[in-house]
Order: sequence, then C-alpha cells, then structure tokens
Amino acid sequence: MLALLALAAAVALGACGQARPAVNAADRGAGRAATTSTGTAGPGPARGRLGAVPQAAPPLPRPGAGAATGNGASGSGTAAGHPGAAGGAVGVASGPLPEPAPLAPFTAAGTGQGAWRPAGRPVGGVPAVYETTLVPPGGTQQAGVAWMDTRLLAARLYSGSASPGGGPYRYTAPVQPAQASTLVAAFNGGFMMPAAHGGYYTEGRTVVPLVNGAASLVISADGSVDVGAWGTDVTMTPEVSSVRQNLVPLVAGGQPTALAASPDWQAWGATCGASSCTVPVGLDHQWRSGLGVTGDGALVYVQGPALDPLQVAQLLVRAGVVRGMELDINPDWPDFATYDPATPGGLAAPANGSTLLASTVQGAGTFFEPWWARDFVTMSARPAPGA
Repeated sequence: MLALLALAAAVALGACGQARPAVNAADRGAGRAATTSTGTAGPGPARGRLGAVPQAAPPLPRPGAGAATGNGASGSGTAAGHPGAAGGAVGVASGPLPEPAPLAPFTAAGTGQGAWRPAGRPVGGVPAVYETTLVPPGGTQQAGVAWMDTRLLAARLYSGSASPGGGPYRYTAPVQPAQASTLVAAFNGGFMMPAAHGGYYTEGRTVVPLVNGAASLVISADGSVDVGAWGTDVTMTPEVSSVRQNLVPLVAGGQPTALAASPDWQAWGATCGASSCTVPVGLDHQWRSGLGVTGDGALVYVQGPALDPLQVAQLLVRAGVVRGMELDINPDWPDFATYDPATPGGLAAPANGSTLLASTVQGAGTFFEPWWARDFVTMSARPAPGA
C-alpha cells in the first residue's frame, strides 16, 4: 500500500516532488501525424473505417449472452489462468468465452448504444472481437468499446524506437507478413516512458525497471494477458514474456480507483488544449484510451474523444472490467483497429482494416508503417486445437 501511495504521489507531482513538469511535444501530440488546429491529421495513414471485406462464411454460434446488464461482466474476481497472477495458474482454457451481454447505456441519447457487433476476422468460425459505443456519464460524444476473447486470441507486445526505445527489437513496426496472416486486432500502448512512471520488460530483458504498484499489462509466452497492480495482482513468473506499465491502476475490484475519481485529472497525464498541444495546461476531457480484464478473462479496450479519467474507468467497469489501466492519451495516439481479410488465412492489411471510431487520427494502416515508433499490442488468432 505504501508503494502504491508513493507511486500515485509521483505521478501527480512529477519528478523530484516539484510541480508537474510540462510534457514534451512527443507526449502531447506532436509527431509524424501531427494534429492541426482543426483536429485533422497531417501526412500519415488513411483515417476512419475502411470497408471490410465480407466474411467468406457466417460465423459459428458461441455460448449465448444474457440480457443487457449494468456492467457486462460474466462474473467478478480474478480471471482464471492469467499470466503472472499472484498465486494464479497459467494456461488457456479451451473453447470460446461466452458472447458479451449487451451493455446498458448511461444515457438515453443515441441509438445502438451497448449493442455488440462482431469485428475482425473470425477465429475457427467464431467472432473473437466485438465492438460497441457508449456515451459516458456526463458526456455528449460516443466512446468506442472493444471486447476481445482471450481464449481465441493471443497477445503480443510490439516495441518502438521511441517508446520504449532501447532497441533493436524482434517485434516492432511494421507488422510482418508472417504475423499478418493471423492478426485480428491491434491497439496502442502507453505513454512515453519518462511520463509513464513505470517500467517495461520484453524479449527477455528489462528495458526500464518495473515499479511496484504500477498499473501493468502482462503478457505470457502463450499469449495470455492480464492487467493489474504490479507486485500484488500480477508478478514476474517464468511464463511472463512482456510487461508494459503505465501510471497506477484506474480500475480495481471492479470499481474506479480513488485517484480515478479524484478532481486531480492531471495525475493521469498532461493533455493537449482544444487546438494546440503547446498550452501550459490542457483539457481534462481529451482523447484517452484504457484497457482492462473482466472476471472471466476477456480483454476490454475503450477510447473516446472527450473523456476524463473517471469516464474511462466508468466505461471499463460498465463492460465488466475488474482491473484496468489508462493507456495513451491526446488526439494523435489512441488507435484500435481490426482486420478482416477475404480468406481465412489472408494477410491483415490497411485495406481490410477498420478502426473502432472513425474519428481517430491514426488508422488501420498505422501498425504497418515503418515510421511508427511507439509500442502497441497485437491480438492474433490462436492455432486450432491439435494444429
């Protein structure tokens, strides 16, 4: 607990206990696809939803979902078999997870809120990713929510020359054809490491020392994935292949953390202003993304254009998340894409990709660009049993 409180204080105050330092341009949105004063992108991959190629065959049924729920969870507590869990087993259960139940909207505005739709290529004929939108409490713009079946999908951390730096790495942008043949989805990582107040471990080495209490994305050698506080929820084990830390937990025990609900939104990262990333203090409601795990082990990603930290936590909890973290923020960095090639073994590519929200600056092509210098996570189809 003392370690967690100390880390939270470090995030809020910045280095050496001084007032929070101004973030550098790379952290606030300047870069290869720089945002202009109108919110549009400069040179870079095509934005928005690309027309996905229809599936060759209708998806097979999966375990049924119930009626719309307040939190979408199949259960609560600890996800079975998650990697690096303190005292937990490691392994992937057979068969897909139950289809997620529809999510109850926070507001009555808009149609289709909380209704899941399959996205990306199916795995063994079964949808492995579902997407929906929700307007968060107190918000007016829709946020995107993606649910991923970790029994059908294996996670892998890709490392960038800027974040975390310290390469070379075996897995880095662009995604290669060998991996594109099974790629289903990909999404952004966390802050630049100086701003993340956490560590980074991958490919058998510690790039930045891991920090006790930090919110951690943990991936095992078999692609299993978990999210939790380092040293309590998740720890280092021989099976762990990657750890990506970013700030402190946003969701714990199926609820927003006290820091997530506090008025100190700047503890969750320096943000851009309405039209510029060079202002001394940005907006509390800005582009943000987050990630978490549900009680039955599904992975949930959220993103939106006008979110404060509490709203990110509330969206994650509504989708059933029991442990969650904030990922990257500001207009240039949140990016979630799915891929649906025309044939089952076809290569994922920008042309068959779709973004969770059409308004993101980055697009389905970002992870295939050699210049993309930040870390990201891929979710790929697991081999069929016995293959």
